[in-house]
Amino acid sequence: MNTPVTHPGEPILQVNDLKKHFAITGGLFGTIKGFVFAVDGVSFTIHRGETLSLVGESGCGKSTVGKAILRLFTVTDGQVVLNGQRIDQLSAGALRPLRKNIQVVFQDPFSSLNPRMRVREILAEPITNFGLASGREEIDARLAVLMDKVGLPRDAINRWPHEFSGGQRQRIGIARALAAEPDLIICDEAVSALDVSVKAQIVNLLCDLQQELGLALLFISHDLAIVEHMTHRIAVMYLGKIVEKGTRDQIFRAPMHPYTKALLSAVPVPDPDAKRDRILLTGDVPSPINPPKGCRFNTRCPYAFDRCRVEEPELRQMAHHHVAACHLHDRPNAENPLLAGMLNDV
Repeated sequence: MNTPVTHPGEPILQVNDLKKHFAITGGLFGTIKGFVFAVDGVSFTIHRGETLSLVGESGCGKSTVGKAILRLFTVTDGQVVLNGQRIDQLSAGALRPLRKNIQVVFQDPFSSLNPRMRVREILAEPITNFGLASGREEIDARLAVLMDKVGLPRDAINRWPHEFSGGQRQRIGIARALAAEPDLIICDEAVSALDVSVKAQIVNLLCDLQQELGLALLFISHDLAIVEHMTHRIAVMYLGKIVEKGTRDQIFRAPMHPYTKALLSAVPVPDPDAKRDRILLTGDVPSPINPPKGCRFNTRCPYAFDRCRVEEPELRQMAHHHVAACHLHDRPNAENPLLAGMLNDV
């Protein structure tokens, strides 16, 4: 997965200026005292067969983006367009038949599976709910194919979730998502609770399924080492906003935002003798209740200057497929610390 996937026509998923502000209430009458600006203007697209990874520290709003797309709560503003149709304003009844097109794999494979249902019932539920098969024989045939696709023995279908390991349970979660025959799967920290060796197996499984079925994946993660292995494009979030977007190679080889650079400096390298300048961010992540004025990263940025504290930077084109929101790029190249290493290599 070294190059971006390009497809003509509309993307499977289009998110336009998405916002989710949670009201803070208090007092006897539930008076609104403020808002948590969890997601504050996020836009991106995903095409068939493509993986977009949404990355950032805990609390940056990336999981909230996933839940907003899934309509697990009402969005504050913006648009979510699935296969050319807006779904953010649909009623529950109108949305129900479209849910088969967008499925999710959650972080904790145990809590996301009903402990009172056997694997057979868990996998058969979306098949029957969306009318994809009828009759025991037809459903059993589909279940057998699903078990094969996720690498589990067919006879395990009559077991309970607690009888499986964490990695096996996550394979069941993936099989359940596939059962609905979706166009898009949202993986919300889908491998973060697994052991290192099991992570690699699940990531390879997702990559294989994507190539076989043409799935689009929104991969939400804080683990950039995993992201580098499987993604086509990356969107970096900080405090409710996307600060940089680009292809995998653009982000990992030529990051254009100080926050992205800091995240990448913390990724372990395979060679223990290889040198990497670690960028240690000072201070804590500001509260999304009262985000800083100007650039939201200015309170922790080692390169912040006066303009950063008063004017919010817009995402600007750095290269084809590559955008970043940073005032440093208005300075001459020789005075831009983000370009220092690149200029030395020329």
